[in-house]
Amino acid sequence: MKVCHITSVHPRYDSRIFYKECVSLSKAGYETYLVVADGKGDEEKNNVKIIDIGLRETNRLKRSSVTGKKIMKKAVEIDADIYHFHDPELLLHVNLLHKKGKKIIFDVHEDVPKQLLTKGYLNPKFSNLISKFYAGFEKKKSAKLSAIVCAEPEIAKRFKTINKNTVEVRNYPILGEFPQINWEKRQNNVCYVGGISGIRGIKEIVKAIENVDAKLLLAGNFSPETLKDEVSTYEGWSKVEFYGFVGRKEIAEILSKSKIGLVLLHPIPKYLEAYPVKMFEYMAAGLPILASDFDLYKEILDDAKCGITVNPLDVDEIAEAMTKMLNDDEMLKQMSINGQNAAKEKYNWGTEEKKLLELYQKLQK
Repeated sequence: MKVCHITSVHPRYDSRIFYKECVSLSKAGYETYLVVADGKGDEEKNNVKIIDIGLRETNRLKRSSVTGKKIMKKAVEIDADIYHFHDPELLLHVNLLHKKGKKIIFDVHEDVPKQLLTKGYLNPKFSNLISKFYAGFEKKKSAKLSAIVCAEPEIAKRFKTINKNTVEVRNYPILGEFPQINWEKRQNNVCYVGGISGIRGIKEIVKAIENVDAKLLLAGNFSPETLKDEVSTYEGWSKVEFYGFVGRKEIAEILSKSKIGLVLLHPIPKYLEAYPVKMFEYMAAGLPILASDFDLYKEILDDAKCGITVNPLDVDEIAEAMTKMLNDDEMLKQMSINGQNAAKEKYNWGTEEKKLLELYQKLQK
């Protein structure tokens, strides 16, 4: 059985696409391909054949039309039995696969209609109209697909009304990638690893660390890049150790020498009901969590007893919470143990991998 994953946007080593889904399918005995558009060339890694069509277009419209069509044509050449694509823009080109009678899976990572309501590059006057238009287009296209895979429960709830063969496969961490708890080696550091932007709380975090006796270990790409120019002028930046974009081993190292992991996203629609991947990675690494006071986050952290929540827009409250946590080492140690136990029992890729493989077995029949 030959399977082909397709992305026109994500990097070839994307955690969910490559390390979780593609590698899991390869280990299960599927001949696995991944078609990407990053200009880094073809290769084979972890028994997954990566096919590169060349660097994607930078213009959003051209990427949707030119890159999307090009990447789908390459995918058709592979002649797989099952195709699994990861970007909404590729819905424009699924007819190429329908014509070949292929089984097609759409992997929905995020709630795009909600996202469109807060996109900075869209005129606010038209964002609601564009969101509704996309929702209708997505519904029409998705109803004809073989299956839908959703990363979030709220997204899955919506798609189950569109396509009865909808499966929820959450983006939980792979446990083996994170170190076992060694609290004695942890330093007085707090950390944030991931995309760095205003709505992900970077301004408040850097301002808060100024009044905390600790360092901020920061890794990821700034979006936009000019945001770094702004936050680097804050007094708190003197306490920041900035790594830039790092690989998976470096991420594990940063987590292993920190005492608190930060998930201080702003209260916008796309975050309020979304499960933050970083929160579960922090749990797997035995890292206590300081998170936004969303109902969903409170429920997760209270249940696991591995962190506390604050108003993500209140710099003073964030700083006070960091100080309170860092001054109570015994509490942090217990949170560390609780978080790692929750990851082992519930929040790990092993539980989600089974759902993915069951879906593929079902589509083979």
